[in-house]
Amino acid sequence: MSIGTGSNGKAQSKTFSNMSTGEGSTSMAFYNTYKGDVPYFKYLADNYTINDNFHQSVMGGTGANHIMFGYADAIYHSDGAGHAETPPSQEVEDVNPQPGTNNYYTEDGYGTFDADGNAVGGGSYVNCNDPSEGGVAAIQNYLESLKTSIKPNCEAGHYYLLNNYNPGYPGDGTVAPLTGPDGYPFTIPPTSVPHIGDSLMAANISFKYYGEGWDLYVADSTGTNPWDQYCNICNPFGYSTSIMGNPANTEAHIADTSELYEDIDSGQLPSVSIVKPSGYNDGHPASSKLDLFEGFVKKIVDAVQANPTLWATTAIFITEDEGGGYYDSGYIQPVDFFGDGTRIPLIIVSPYTEGGYVTHDYGDHVSLIKFIEKNWGLKPISARSRDNLPNPVQADAVPYAPTNSPALTDLVDDFHGFPVSTVAKNKK
Repeated sequence: MSIGTGSNGKAQSKTFSNMSTGEGSTSMAFYNTYKGDVPYFKYLADNYTINDNFHQSVMGGTGANHIMFGYADAIYHSDGAGHAETPPSQEVEDVNPQPGTNNYYTEDGYGTFDADGNAVGGGSYVNCNDPSEGGVAAIQNYLESLKTSIKPNCEAGHYYLLNNYNPGYPGDGTVAPLTGPDGYPFTIPPTSVPHIGDSLMAANISFKYYGEGWDLYVADSTGTNPWDQYCNICNPFGYSTSIMGNPANTEAHIADTSELYEDIDSGQLPSVSIVKPSGYNDGHPASSKLDLFEGFVKKIVDAVQANPTLWATTAIFITEDEGGGYYDSGYIQPVDFFGDGTRIPLIIVSPYTEGGYVTHDYGDHVSLIKFIEKNWGLKPISARSRDNLPNPVQADAVPYAPTNSPALTDLVDDFHGFPVSTVAKNKK
């Protein structure tokens, strides 16, 4: 190991070793389903469809991947009103190695504070249009060197978020200050970048983000309640002015999972439902276990299947935000400056997915957006968003790599006879 968690641009210590990186054996963990590991997900894989060529969208952390899932794009540092601005220098990524080290980044990480309360490190923004920025030229040159060159998709003067920063809105809808005695610098200002929620609202299609622990998070304004394990960086709409800056939209489109179970029981699920467990149930090694995530998923699947009318027109996509460092040797398609990333699981549970069927169509989180758009006849979110990419063409000889790269599946071919027209009418 030559780099570890928590470096945040600090100098490498004289006692640096493989143990001091902060990484552990879980980054190389292996689950053997044939020996009984993850039995519920194995059951779903045997009885429904899985895609073994599905990827995290960003070669980065939880926040950046949830943002790509909501926006099909990266978001950038701004004045909070849509105008790009340069972030503080310590918040700019510089992945060039520190002198005398192999791969200890110059500026990187989530950010921390020193003993005097001053912000230290936290380089998570990059102006990927500027080759003089640390680490940018190497990625630009690589994308240009490919047989079919890939555009970085980076606008001049825009510093895009690569990793995890708090959203500009706390749960109560106020704007989080970046400076001052109550400020927290490692926060991205409110964004006006369009997202899939904007598209759904414009088409009068109902949707809701159900985040476990949302109600407690809203009440915990100081963030001191130890039971508050709501994932604030996981809600893509939590960054958005069109949702969080409008109390009516916040009320209509963000809820706790307690409301999810009520909506399932009453058969009143919105057309598009996004569900995120809290840190207790998300399977993350730092706070949870995989069997707790299985139990969380099973409760939802069982509840939907118990309502025949709801089950008849429902597709449940089960995936993860990112690989979390788990090793994977699968093919990764260069899509733009930000990714793609490593493979992650995707299970599609529906009356219209085939038991034991494995698909290889190349996709990432944005494929879920493309499915929503295909199902309800929506246009891509913006002229630059990834949902403009075509569906992949993949040769039998090389079944995992699109020949028309960059390309992302809309997942429609993973279904058999899914009643698109019927679902599209459910504009509650």
